[in-house]
Amino acid sequence: MWVVVPAHQEQARIGATLDALAAQRDRDFTLVVVDNASTDGTADLVRAFARRAPFPVHVLREGEKGVGCAVDTGFRYAIGCGATLLARTDADCLPHPGWTKAARDAFGGGAGLVCGRIEARRDEHGPVGRAVFRALVRLAAFFGRVRPAHRLRHGYLAPYRMHAGNNMAVTAALYEAVGGMPRRPSPTDRLFLNRVRRHTSAIVHARAMVVENSTRRLRAYGLLGTARWYLDRGPGRHAEDPR
Repeated sequence: MWVVVPAHQEQARIGATLDALAAQRDRDFTLVVVDNASTDGTADLVRAFARRAPFPVHVLREGEKGVGCAVDTGFRYAIGCGATLLARTDADCLPHPGWTKAARDAFGGGAGLVCGRIEARRDEHGPVGRAVFRALVRLAAFFGRVRPAHRLRHGYLAPYRMHAGNNMAVTAALYEAVGGMPRRPSPTDRLFLNRVRRHTSAIVHARAMVVENSTRRLRAYGLLGTARWYLDRGPGRHAEDPR
């Protein structure tokens, strides 16, 4: 198993993510962090972590800006190094200690794509902010399920259930079979999921695979702007994705 973490200007947050990965109960994996055109000290911080990490750490540079570009570069690099199982989180997220084990267990049960559960980070918002985040995630998930374009009659082999790109795992064989992650800026999750849905029904939602998600988009975009984003309507008047 290889874990891929795309990172853009994450010097302030990636340390906590790296510590969360080091605290995994299943640490039989290799980590690759893809520095996506950062101009801060993100890559240097990861290299310093590599000297004390309980698993091998690789640092790549992807100059083409866009989370899809960084993820695809990391996944294909891992596959080229012999990876057969791939997992991804983001550089502002906190995987719970059972994260990698839950992914591996799901693969053992025959999953091709494993989608985990996201929660709001407790160090960025209070109870009200976390409740708003949960409501937005549920609204986006409902919208995805009822959206006419996602219905099985369009050639999909599995029902639509929203999955977060910052909490996913996929076999290398399936990743290559569907053409990989779209090389574009966020959002890419829905596009990738639908590629998988056209190819296989082996999609598993593992509730034990938990990641605490950054809520800084909520602070940057506000309630309506964040709702627009999660409903796949883009950033509106906002420019670069704050995550």
